[in-house]
Amino acid sequence: MTSNNTESGSDLDLNLNDLEKTNDASNSDDSLSSKIEYARQQLDQLKKNISKALIGQYSVVEQTLVALLCGGHVLLEGVPGLGKTLLVQAVAKSLSVDFSRIQFTPDLMPADVTGHALFDMKNQEFTTRKGPVFTNLLLADEINRAPAKTQAALLEVMQERQVTIEGESFLLDAPFMVLATQNPLEQEGTYPLPEAQLDRFMFNVMIDYPTEEEELNIVEAAGSVEQGLNSPILPCMDRETLSDLQALLNEIVIDHQVVSYAVELVRATRDFSGIRQGAGPRASISLVRAARALALVRGRAYVTPEEIKQMVLPVLRHRIFLSAEAELEGLDSDRLLVRLLEQVPAPRL
Repeated sequence: MTSNNTESGSDLDLNLNDLEKTNDASNSDDSLSSKIEYARQQLDQLKKNISKALIGQYSVVEQTLVALLCGGHVLLEGVPGLGKTLLVQAVAKSLSVDFSRIQFTPDLMPADVTGHALFDMKNQEFTTRKGPVFTNLLLADEINRAPAKTQAALLEVMQERQVTIEGESFLLDAPFMVLATQNPLEQEGTYPLPEAQLDRFMFNVMIDYPTEEEELNIVEAAGSVEQGLNSPILPCMDRETLSDLQALLNEIVIDHQVVSYAVELVRATRDFSGIRQGAGPRASISLVRAARALALVRGRAYVTPEEIKQMVLPVLRHRIFLSAEAELEGLDSDRLLVRLLEQVPAPRL
């Protein structure tokens, strides 16, 4: 009889433990759901703020926010006059962070980007004059108009988040993000970016002409003080909130099959017809992290294969290099990546 009571008590303890675990899991899910909803509201407000200065270009804004959450850098590509500078300025104002702009030209020197040491005749000592890279949001305007040596001045900054001047290293304040604009290579006076520097950019975002409706809205708003640089864009997110949202990415659930799908897509670029050189492991890391951030932007706590697919073009288009045959056929990176997506099956979850 005593034995039966003991067993019953033991079963009761086990049931209580299971119940506590279930309650803990439920509370954890509720907590994550609350965080996700808060993040969605904050990011929606950030989108609205940016739309005060930039009409349309919704996918461009979304991809820029994804890169911001990931702490990645963005290469914006498109013809002049499509709002690239407005986008960067609107993001900087919305976050209340420091903003600098470098206009890249053929005569720009590396020291003009990073800074240099000066000898102070009065005090008989060297002083450091910091360059425009000492900021939070850096707009590198028309980066492919400067020669490779000057372009390379950004390499250490983008990768290490630090600047070395005359052997002395200076750490940059967080957040730090480079948004570089690039004109199409067909334009006169442009220099292609080195492969090593291209890989430092998490995204290559293409900015296209606005739709007819968007262009009509732009023209109608051109004379209004509520539009453009005169827009009253007030800060809507502080650095601490941005840091919290960036940390939240690690809580976004991603199934092993989805990670494998991302890796398979990247590996497929290394042996695909029309691609001379495929993407490296850094692309796989960026693709998975970008998919997590996209899920967060859309208010979800988990990643689906669809997020992976939607991030393939901005993550990979600048990391693959076409064969001579593909170029002769008039193909481009986007077309080849679309073909690749069609041939690599997505997992069914």
